[in-house]
Amino acid sequence: MFKRILIAAMLAAPLCAFAADDKAMTPQQEKMGACNKEAATKDLKGDKRKDFMKQCLSAGKHEEHKMTQQEKMKACNKDAGEKSLKGEDRKKFMSECLKGEGRSEGEDMSKQKEKAK
Repeated sequence: MFKRILIAAMLAAPLCAFAADDKAMTPQQEKMGACNKEAATKDLKGDKRKDFMKQCLSAGKHEEHKMTQQEKMKACNKDAGEKSLKGEDRKKFMSECLKGEGRSEGEDMSKQKEKAK
């Protein structure tokens, strides 16, 4: 009797592994599903559907990429070097640039300082 239970358990084990192997959907798969549903509700067909799906799936890609601290440091350092900033001016520029307040603001400040001289 014990052997039969053991054999049954061993045969059932792979089935449990397959059931546990189901993974949650990736963000890309979730986005694809949402875009598919939206295209279906709009009753899009053919090229219109293809164009819609392309736009829907690519929406937000640029927003998703945020600069890492290292990338910010590299970009800010490059901008400060191009502006030939030294000493306290460079320090202030780098601080503002790395805070994410935008390099354009830093550029505006350096232009204002040049005008003031």
